[in-house]
Amino acid sequence: MSKLHVKKGDEIVVLAGKEKGKSGKILSVLTKKNRVVVEGLQMIKRHTPKSRENPQGAIITREGTIHISNVKKAVAAAA
Repeated sequence: MSKLHVKKGDEIVVLAGKEKGKSGKILSVLTKKNRVVVEGLQMIKRHTPKSRENPQGAIITREGTIHISNVKKAVAAAA
């Protein structure tokens, strides 16, 4: 397994894709798939079935994954 250049909690900037130029904090890293989940980016909708909590079902919006090669660490501004 190769070492990844980002880890959970890092501030990143997206380099490619529909979220290009946006930044956020990494919520999780999927090492086997070489992907990251970034807070507030790559939002996807998932339909949930009927259950006791949601008798009518629901559409839930959550973060999707971004390939790790499309992100880089954000450079912190010098004070």
